[in-house]
Amino acid sequence: MKRLPTTCPSCGSQLEIAELHCTACDTTVRGAYPLDRFAALSGEDEQFLLTFLAARGNLKEVQDRLDLSYPTVRGRLDRVLAALGLSGDDKSAEKAAHKPDIMELLDKLEAGDLSVDTVLKTIKEGSDEPSDGTTE
Repeated sequence: MKRLPTTCPSCGSQLEIAELHCTACDTTVRGAYPLDRFAALSGEDEQFLLTFLAARGNLKEVQDRLDLSYPTVRGRLDRVLAALGLSGDDKSAEKAAHKPDIMELLDKLEAGDLSVDTVLKTIKEGSDEPSDGTTE
């Protein structure tokens, strides 16, 4: 399923909804409507949040459902909170949103989803996603 784009592909600025259309009656509504903050979550973060809510906030249960280490689950929760602007400290929120989750990368390495070179490169670059996604 395609996700709603939230940033401009040309300049990276936040997009707004400008027009809505009803296919049943052909009504069109125009205006400037900001996107909901949940729309900015990545697919992975959205799935994590749904799992977290289904587990009623129990991190141990989230850990078991996603088969991840506790530090990885904690890091993902921090990342989701930062993306939603709920982490309290703006500087730490921005840092958490862009810092690679070492434990998550190690879990993916152990599962064979990433190569050692990819993990090392991702950590050195400080990005939040592996740059090439290939495994060896």
